[in-house]
Parts: sequence; C-alpha cells; structure tokens
Amino acid sequence: MARSDLQARLDERRAAHLYRRRRVLDGPQGPEIEVDGRRLLAFCSNDYLGLASHPEVARAFQRGIETYGTGSGAAHLVTGHSRAHHALEEELAEFTGRPRALLFSTGYMANLGVVGALTGRGDRVFEDRFNHASLLDAARMSGGKLVRYRHLDMAELHQRLTSAGFCEYLVATDGVFSMDGDLAPLPELARMAEGHGAWLLVDDAHGLGVLGEQGSGSLSHWQVAGEPVILMGTLGKAFGTFGAFVAADAAVIETLIQQARTYVYTTALPPALAEATRAALRLVRDGDDRRAHLRALVARFRAGAEQLGLDLLASETPIQPVVIGEPGTAVAASEALRERGILVPAMRPPTVPERTARLRITFSAAHTEAQVDRLLEALEAVLGAPPVAG
Repeated sequence: MARSDLQARLDERRAAHLYRRRRVLDGPQGPEIEVDGRRLLAFCSNDYLGLASHPEVARAFQRGIETYGTGSGAAHLVTGHSRAHHALEEELAEFTGRPRALLFSTGYMANLGVVGALTGRGDRVFEDRFNHASLLDAARMSGGKLVRYRHLDMAELHQRLTSAGFCEYLVATDGVFSMDGDLAPLPELARMAEGHGAWLLVDDAHGLGVLGEQGSGSLSHWQVAGEPVILMGTLGKAFGTFGAFVAADAAVIETLIQQARTYVYTTALPPALAEATRAALRLVRDGDDRRAHLRALVARFRAGAEQLGLDLLASETPIQPVVIGEPGTAVAASEALRERGILVPAMRPPTVPERTARLRITFSAAHTEAQVDRLLEALEAVLGAPPVAG
C-alpha cells in the first residue's frame, strides 16, 4: 500500500463506522473500571472468574519476582526455561488430562506454532468459518491449503474431508466461539477427525476455567479424550494472567519444541508470571462457587433480555452477544450505553460477518445480580427505541 493511500483508507474506515480506538484504563480489571478518567460498569472483559486482580495471584507474582526477577532473559531453549515454567507445564498437563503441556507467549503464537509444525505445503487445514483469526492465519501461513466450512456444519465438513484426496489433514476449531458464545460439537468433530486420520486442534481460550470439571474446559465438558486431539489454552482470560499453552501427547509436544518457530524463536514468559499462573490455576480448580455464580448471572441476563425482546444468540456461556445489524447502529448503541455509565463494545466486520454487528456482552464471576439488572435497564432504555447512527 502506497504511503499516500494510508490516510484515505483510514478515512474510509471512519466513514463506514469500522474505525477502532484504544481506551486508556487506570487501575486494575474489575466489574467497575476507570476508563479515560471516568468510572464505568464494564461488561467487556474476558476475566471470566474475576482473577485478574485477585490478591493471591498478585502475591504469587510478587514472590516470583523476588525469586526470579522480572524477565526470563532468553528463549526456553537457551536459558529462559525456569523451574517455575516447568512446574506450570506439569500442572497444566495434569489439569487438562494430557500427557504434556508446553508454554507459549500468546494464544496467537501457540496456534501459529502448532499448525506450522504439523502441516506444510500440500496439506489441508479444515476450519469453521467463525474460528478465531489466529487459527485462520495459522493455516494461511503454514503453506497448506485452508478449507473452510459453514459454522457448525458437520455435514459440509464430512463432505470436504471425504473429497480432499490423499494428504495430511488437520481440523481446527474454537471450543467456544468468541463472538457468538456457542460451543463446537467436539464429540462429532473428534470422531470425524479420527475417522479421516486427521489431527483435531481445539482452541479453548474461552472454555478453560468456565466449562468442564474443575473448569478444565470444553474437552472435559464434552468428555472428549484421545491422542489425536490437541488442546490450546490461553492464560489471559479466565486465569487472569497472560500467555498460553498447548497440551497434547509427548510426541506432539517434542515436535513443537523442535519445530514450532513461535516457540523456538521467542523469549520465554517471565518466570514470575508462571508463578502467578500457578496460583491462578489453584483458584480455577477450586472455583466451583465462582462458576455457579457466573452461570446464575448469565441465566438472569438471558431471562431479562428475552423479556425485553432482544436478539440473543444461542449461548449459555459468559459471552452474550446482542445482534444489532449495521455497524453504525451498533456503535451508536455502545456510545449510548457509555453515556449511562456502562461499557459494552460494538463488534463490527470483519470481526463478525456483514450485517451482524453486535454488542458483545461478557460476564465475570465478580459481577453482582444488581449490576446485571442495571445493564438490563440500560439496554431497555437504549434499544427500546433503536439509536440513530451518526
């Protein structure tokens, strides 16, 4: 793109209500946050269990700094792999019921690393059209052929797998879809992948901590096991810290250590962060009360939203989108909520499909019933008479 075109493209994005702006946050994450100098009730964080500012996690972080300092200093394969990293990997493997786990710096890097290490030119990667961008980019960058199927359409996936011909296959899916909040049918996907000799990669960024026994995620929720299934989980959402991991059998993990470029060629996470995550993992495991409260908040919101006639999607997770339609109208609704002291983002194309711009409402176990009721009152005021796009 020519330098002269940059400003024109930016102006076009503004005119189409697709321009993104950063907000400046003062203080920790929580149900109420200070944004750009104003106190707001927030329904936009992925801090599903309210652990991002939990004192036990913070104290573990501080102790980790006292022991290990602030940085790892090198990649895992040089001198960056600490005892804290190693212990966290072992605990994550046990938590997810997998033989091994491997830490990555971000979920994006983990997905790129897995797909790039296990597929190559001539191979095929089959993906749900609503997958996270990191999975789609991973397939495109791997050198293989990206084959997309309609959202949750197992018949189309079966047809595409059957007609693909001889090559290596990998099926990749979100466990919980980040914009719709619905669940992938993992038992059927696992059977289909195994029947075609394919790997199944599950990105469970929004399932871990929320679903399954002790919050161990979507695979536990569906009771799916088996060596061909590879789990990718992030630590910056329900765990309240930062980073990601891949859990799989030993051969997969060793292959990633040797061949995943996003693992080999990057500095390891700070060891103190690994110590904080170990504390968060203990809270996740003991968090049944938090998960029960979170489910109750979601049920309360859905009951109230249905009474208001809002256009909800079929989600029982903390992700509760209210579909608006056009980007300008969604932005106007988000701004009107902010005027009432409530922060809910407007999600617009290309993050969501055309004509499905929405308010993406997310809940945390740190919210109260009174705060959910306040949100419903604001939605009634804002969406009772649809806002006019500016």
